[in-house]
Amino acid sequence: MTGTDTIVAAATPPGRGGVGIVRLSGPRAAELATLLTGALPPARRATPARFLDAAGEPIDAGLALFFPAPHSYTGEHVLELHAHGGPLVMEALVERALELGARRAEPGEFTQRAFLNDKLDLAQAEAVADLIDAGSREARRAALRSLQGEFSVMVRGLTEGVIELRTHVEAAIDFAEEEIDFLADRELGARLDALRGRFERVLESARVGRLLRDGLTVVIAGRPNAGKSSLLNRLAGYDAAIVTPLPGTTRDVVREHLHLDGLPLHVLDTAGLRAGGDLVEEEGMRRAHTEMQRADRVLFVIDAAADPAAAAYREEAARLPADVPVTLVFNKSDLLAERPLADPPGGPPRLLLSALTGAGLEELRAHLKSCLGYQTLEGGTVSARRRHLEALARARAHLEEAARQLRERRAAELVAEELRGAQRALGGITGEFTSEDLLARIFAGFCIGK
Repeated sequence: MTGTDTIVAAATPPGRGGVGIVRLSGPRAAELATLLTGALPPARRATPARFLDAAGEPIDAGLALFFPAPHSYTGEHVLELHAHGGPLVMEALVERALELGARRAEPGEFTQRAFLNDKLDLAQAEAVADLIDAGSREARRAALRSLQGEFSVMVRGLTEGVIELRTHVEAAIDFAEEEIDFLADRELGARLDALRGRFERVLESARVGRLLRDGLTVVIAGRPNAGKSSLLNRLAGYDAAIVTPLPGTTRDVVREHLHLDGLPLHVLDTAGLRAGGDLVEEEGMRRAHTEMQRADRVLFVIDAAADPAAAAYREEAARLPADVPVTLVFNKSDLLAERPLADPPGGPPRLLLSALTGAGLEELRAHLKSCLGYQTLEGGTVSARRRHLEALARARAHLEEAARQLRERRAAELVAEELRGAQRALGGITGEFTSEDLLARIFAGFCIGK
């Protein structure tokens, strides 16, 4: 599939720079290259050129690169103009291309054309945006693995396994009147079990990849003066929040973006939770509860010296979100001396630390990574999105139902239908089965020029 029009956009970020790139893609890119530079540059060779306006006067001078179809990023004719990176120069080149009949590219349209022309599958196309947006070295590596096709290979491997099972089961349907009982074959059950194990491994890699891409949100909550802002400052490594002995110092939500071994962590310090307070403090507490509803985990900070039995948590527990896990952080361990810390029976996990001295901070970091399911998978982490995990989960659910139907009812038609559902769910990851609406949502999140 090739676009019927030729698109143009600046492929480098707005602002000033040593070099700026304007990219064109489409059937008229070769013609526009001749009009813009005076001659068609040799294929895939950086060629010095002057970029000309309508009167034949130079807009700028730089390098022109022409990539003829189909051997280009988009699969179409592609022209890149490498000019001086000033915003006026970039816009002048874009406007000249518009005068010659090109149109401005939509966000992600170059990569969308690469997908539509089978240069990338959908998972690889999404990895392009993930690589650009990577916030850590680990996220960059995971996105690069997906861009190079490692995630797609994993998904195709699962798809092939499902297809092989479908072939076996549908043979039982086609030869139902024969004496051979395909569904009684022990190998079929073993292959089902092996495929379920492969699903788990791919899901684990993709789940860690999603954590690297999206990060996790942790809300610090608790009574006033329990040390919430001090804990945020200790995690951040600098004074991100104001700390005073006065209760109610934090009135609004303070946000910090941190990394735990490559895991993006969005930490929010919130107003102290207590009865009473003025209107501003009440609004701060309302916002605290709102942020806790959105969080992946709540760190409920307790003054270990003043409240070793965690009475503050028990009083507040009913107002905390029921579906958001909580960790009790007993702060001010430096004030405990020989006093033992009470051990409430049951309840959420507990940690003892001192935001003042930093004691116990490494245990908190390890606890967060463990609770959030983050681990380093050397050589196996790939960039993944929430929709990928949802598709994998749907495919696995179909596979589990197929196994149940096989085990309990030996119903070949039902087993085959579940396997078809699993195959379709997997195909949605790479784009084999994808709606136009989903494509529009995916590529709308890309930057213009990519």
